[in-house]
Amino acid sequence: MKREPVESSIIESVGYDAEEEILEIEFKEGGIYRYHEVPESVYAGLMAVDSHGSYHAEHIKHSYPFERVR
Repeated sequence: MKREPVESSIIESVGYDAEEEILEIEFKEGGIYRYHEVPESVYAGLMAVDSHGSYHAEHIKHSYPFERVR
């Protein structure tokens, strides 16, 4: 999945597959996670905010099934 770099203290890049509703986040400390069943509105919200890390913690981290892919 192609990810776009973001300006964040903890997130390196973000990618999204609208057809599969998969959100992929690469963290600066290491690790790439795929979150499943994520609506496009949540991805849009993540990309629109100033603090990507806070948005992830509040709206994504404990809300969607995920897997660590690396």
